[in-house]
Amino acid sequence: MSDLKTKYRKFRERLSKKLHKLKHVKAINRNVFFLRQLFLNNYVDTLKNDSRYQDNKCLIKFGQKIYSQNEEDGMILEIFNRIGTTNKTFVEFGAGDGLENNTLALLLNNWNGLWIDGSSRSINNIKDHYKSVINNQRLKVVEAFITKDNINKLISENISDKEIDLLSVDIDGNDVHIYNEISVINPRVVIMEYNAKFPPPIKFCVDYNPTHAWQGDDYMGASLSYIEMNLNKKGYKLVGCDLAGVNAFFVRDDLVGDKFLTPYTAEKHYQPAKYYLVGAYTGHQGTYASVEKCLAACMKIECE
Repeated sequence: MSDLKTKYRKFRERLSKKLHKLKHVKAINRNVFFLRQLFLNNYVDTLKNDSRYQDNKCLIKFGQKIYSQNEEDGMILEIFNRIGTTNKTFVEFGAGDGLENNTLALLLNNWNGLWIDGSSRSINNIKDHYKSVINNQRLKVVEAFITKDNINKLISENISDKEIDLLSVDIDGNDVHIYNEISVINPRVVIMEYNAKFPPPIKFCVDYNPTHAWQGDDYMGASLSYIEMNLNKKGYKLVGCDLAGVNAFFVRDDLVGDKFLTPYTAEKHYQPAKYYLVGAYTGHQGTYASVEKCLAACMKIECE
């Protein structure tokens, strides 16, 4: 019995030491995480203070992350501060799980629209947590793998207005091909992810493949110059890109006026890939509980 007690005591001592080391490692990892966030936020501030971005017509200085991947939220709000809104309607495909995309912040600001995504898990999470705005038709949610053949039907079955304020495209591959096929809406603003691996004047675009799935390599989407060329033909001007080199912002020709930084070219507005900026937090990580609270507050204000 004495020998058994000794073995048990030694086992507890070893376990205690391992737990102590584990707590120490977790503390180090937590501190490293906070240091990384501090570095990223300070670096973003340094970049935004660059003299290149101080012109009031430049969108970079207005960047702010609420629920977007980077600082797209602030840039979107600034665009509409300049050109105004009509029906506050958006369409976003590649909307993800509803906690990080280009239109969630707009939804919290009494916009309405359509989210399309090919992930069953993401769509189910959205339907589970956003029941209030789905039930009152402010948000339509569709699970679908988008192709040139189905995109117009997916939109027209859920959006009745021809002119909408915003279209956001992010499907990591066929973005331009799908966009060129859209005929049922006439967005005032278009946001599209570009492949920053290829700077201007390179015109790169993946071949259309209805079953394309991004493999995490550089064979995805299209270069900024290629997207610019296509959207110019559709009547849009490039007015900016986010600092991380992820999204490009286009405004319809009849709305641009003298409100944005010229020239409206890829050479002027291109941002190289700075994907290490992705993941910088503003405040704590987003949760469905917080979004639901905000949505409930919006609906209460609407009813008063």
